[in-house]
Amino acid sequence: HLRRGGTVLGLCGGYQMLGRAIHDPDGIEGAGGSAVGLGLLDVETTLSAEKRLEPVKGSTFDQAPFTGYEMHMGVTEGPDRARPFARLADGVAEGAVSADGRVIGTYIHGHFADDAQRSAWLARFAGGAATIAYEPLVEDTLDRLAAHLEAHIDVDRLLTLLR
Repeated sequence: HLRRGGTVLGLCGGYQMLGRAIHDPDGIEGAGGSAVGLGLLDVETTLSAEKRLEPVKGSTFDQAPFTGYEMHMGVTEGPDRARPFARLADGVAEGAVSADGRVIGTYIHGHFADDAQRSAWLARFAGGAATIAYEPLVEDTLDRLAAHLEAHIDVDRLLTLLR
C-alpha cells in the first residue's frame, strides 16, 4: 500500500511497530529485550511499567480538532517526532509523521468515533467525508439490542439461576 502511494496510520502498538525498534528492558511484555520494528518511522519505543491512560483534546498536524484518549505503556523518541501528528490542548506534541507525510503514528485512540475527526481523515486520505453520525448509530443499535434481549430473555429466570 505504501509503495503504491498510500498512507499508513499506526495507533498505539501499531505506532510502536512502525518505528525502528521496540525495547522492553524490564520484560513488561514477556522476556526482556528488543524487537526490530518495520522502520517506516524514524523512532524507537522503550516500554515502561507506568501505563498512561487519560482523555485528551487537541488538533492534528493539519488543524483538525479532536477528542480522544491516550492509553499506552512506553516512551517513543526519534527524529520523526519533530513532525508531530498532533498538538494536545496543553501544548504537548504527540505522535510522529514521516518525512514524506505518508506514515503517521499516534498513541491517541478514538479518532474514528469522533464524527468531525473521521470526516477529516476521510477527506484527507480518501477524498470524501463521512456521512454517518457515529453516536446516534451506536445509541440506536444498543436500543435495538436491549429491546431484542427484553423480548427473548426471561430475566426473572436468569436472576433465579444466578442466586
